Order: sequence, then structure tokens, then C-alpha cells
Amino acid sequence: MQVTETLNEGLKRKLSVTIPAQDLASRLDAKLEELKGQANIKGFRPGKVPTAHLKKMYGRSAMSEVMTDAINTTVSDTLDKREERAAAQPKVDLPQDQAIINDVLDGKADLAFEVEYEVLPAVTLMDVKGVKLTKPVVDISDEELDAEVNRVFAQNRGYTDKGDGAVVEDGDRLGLSFVGKIDGKEFDGGKSDHAHLTVGSGEFIPGFEEQLVGMKKGETKTIEVTFPADYGNAELAGKAATFDVTILHADGPNQGELDDDFAKRLGLDSVQALRDAVKSQMEAALDSMSRQHIKRQILDALDDGHKFDVPAQLVEAEFNTIWQRVQHEVQSHGRSFEDEGTTEEEAKAQYQRIAERRVRLGLVVAEIGNQNEVNVTDEEHQQALIAEVRRFPGQEQQVYDYYRKNPQALASLRAPIFENKVVDYVAGLGDISEKKMSRDDLAKLIQADEDNVPEEHHH
Repeated sequence: MQVTETLNEGLKRKLSVTIPAQDLASRLDAKLEELKGQANIKGFRPGKVPTAHLKKMYGRSAMSEVMTDAINTTVSDTLDKREERAAAQPKVDLPQDQAIINDVLDGKADLAFEVEYEVLPAVTLMDVKGVKLTKPVVDISDEELDAEVNRVFAQNRGYTDKGDGAVVEDGDRLGLSFVGKIDGKEFDGGKSDHAHLTVGSGEFIPGFEEQLVGMKKGETKTIEVTFPADYGNAELAGKAATFDVTILHADGPNQGELDDDFAKRLGLDSVQALRDAVKSQMEAALDSMSRQHIKRQILDALDDGHKFDVPAQLVEAEFNTIWQRVQHEVQSHGRSFEDEGTTEEEAKAQYQRIAERRVRLGLVVAEIGNQNEVNVTDEEHQQALIAEVRRFPGQEQQVYDYYRKNPQALASLRAPIFENKVVDYVAGLGDISEKKMSRDDLAKLIQADEDNVPEEHHH
């Protein structure tokens, strides 16, 4: 076998490979020997078919199998010898001329072909010890806890329909339809045929709920509001809007007290136990947000600390995955890139950068994990599968079977666990300083993280 390197630029490699006809012939003989034991041919006892006869019957098809096997083993042996790892499946270019291929199949010519691939770059890790990290810490105030407990109370004490003559009061739970307009024009996401709202809960933008009090069931009224300056959607932030609102039904809260009896209906011993349960739920949610922000800082630090070329094939595959999702979003919401204040070209460039960042971080995370023996246990993998299956109530069996039959899909559940364990490992070595802030501030931090690099997931 002969291998000549014809290209070595950055991560790109191209090789010219020749497998001698003699080598293919001996592989073919081995293949025919194997067939001899299995061939069931009229007029011959099993295992007694002459090789020449087999060659006449199966020669061509056996030879094409031999060729395929020879190419695959040669490519993988060559990469092993060169101590290179291909980033993706190497591309094999066979001769285009059918006459040449026929000569190879007939054992008259050597098999010459080209192999193109990109190598995975060697990753030299930055020192991850002592990475500076800020950990958001939120203390839950008594007012916030009271508000949350009251919300649980309002949700669970039950409501009764106030009937056709209903007049909206603070605390009622409403069904309503509305159409929002800015400068007299409807805007995206500003309408609903049947939304639900508890008056006074502050779920809708400031000023909206107060203006519903006193409306009657079936009545339509135009209310005027202004979106907050720090509203999540930048296109609406600070803008004045009108909403044509119709009350579809109004349900009044059932009478009852927030007392131990109410707590017992929820399966808790007392109001104090209810408060404790609500508080620990709030703490768990805040803790998860705080961890998310730390993870983002770690990934940013790893991105800053590693500058190396990444395989274009991997970036392209990652980009295509993202771009399909983006196009699907755009089409299904009937939006254009211009609506989002950008152009298709700009969006493509941005997602190209994100794809490159993800691939680079994927390689860095893998290397940190390998060097520090970070592993995903079978038990953790199993738990991830169970969690995934539970996301599809009523279809558990189908989802479970899908993962059992698709090893690649099953393996993909490992990636996020592995990444989180590597992130925890780096956090454990980090120089962490705590920063007190409000729940709102933390929510804004997370929003800003997501706006900067949307959908941060690596494979």
C-alpha cells in the first residue's frame, strides 16, 4: 500500500492512496473461502464448490465488497499511523472512469483513490484554576414570599363563575380576548382569542389590569398603556399602545382563609409548612438561575482563553442545525429578518460565529473532561433518559423505544450532562465572589446572557 500526502494546510489533509491489485486479490480469495462454506449451489455439496466456479458466479459482487472493506480499513489504519483524528467522516474520491473501475473489479489494476478530511486540532488548555466568577445571591424578602404564598392561595382556593351579570373586581379570574395596537397598527404577539388573567396579579404590563375593574361580562373597551422601558422585547419597550379588550367570563374567588385547614388541603400540616415549602421552591429556582449565570461566565472565559482553528465541516454542520431552527422560527411566526431589525446576511454571519464558538467550546470542554477524568456514569445517563421520557406524558413507551433503537440519540443525552460536570469542575477551581442582587436583576442578567449568544448548547 502506498500513501502520499498531497495537501496539508491548517486542519485540511488530502492523501493519495494506492492499494495494489495483489493485495485486493488475496483479500478476494479470503472472501471466496468464506463464501465457500456458505454457498448453496445446485450440483455441489456444501463447502465443496470449486473456487474458480465461485469466482465466475460471485467474482464481481464479492470484489466490490472487498473494495469497500479495503478502502475503509486502509483509511482508518492510515489515520492511526499518522496519529490523526478526523473531525468527520473522511471523503473518499474514487476514479470517475468506469473502465478503470472495471479493471480493478477484474483484478487487472491497482486501486488508486483520494481521501480528504479535516483533523481535530490539538487543544492546548488555558490554566482554568482561579477563573474569576461572580455568583449572584438573592435574598427572598418577606414581601416577596408573602406575594408568592398569596398567589398559591389564590390559585388553589378555587373560583366560581359569576354568571352573565358579572362585573370585574380586583382578585377575579378572567377569560378575555384582546387586540393590541401601536399607532393604530396591530403588532406581533399582541392579540389573543382567549387569554386568562387574575386581576391584580401583575402578570400583564403595568396599568392593564387596573383598567379592567368595573367592566361587565361581554363588554368591549379600549384601554391605553405604555410598555415598560426595560420590557423584554426591544421593539415594544417604552411604546404607548392600545388594547381592545372583551371580557369573556369572570370567576370570583371562593371565600376561605389562608389558614392551617387550607394548608392541609394541599397536603401540608400548617401555614408555616406551606410558607417553608414555597420558600424552598423559590430558592431552588433562584439557585438554578444563579448556576446558569456562572456557567455562562465559565463558557465565556473558556471561549476567551482558547483561540485555535476549528474544523470547517463541524462548524458547517453546527451552523446548518442552528439555521434550520432559525428559518423554522421565522416562517412559523410569519416574521422577516427585517422585522427583527437585521438582515438575512447579518443573521447568517452572527450564527456562523455562534456555530464556531460552540464547536470550539465543545472541543475545549471535551479536553478538560478527558484530562481531568470527568465522566458521565451509566446511572446519570439513565436518569437523563427517564427525565426525557417523562417530558412526553402518554407517549413514554414510544420515546423510550426511539432512544433504545437510536444509539446516537441516546448518546446525545450524555453531552449536556458531561458539559455541566466539566463546568462544575471549573467552578470548583474558580475564584468566586458573591454579589447580592434582587430577583429582577438576576432575571435581567439571564436575559442579557441569552441576548448576547442565543441558545447556548454544545454537542
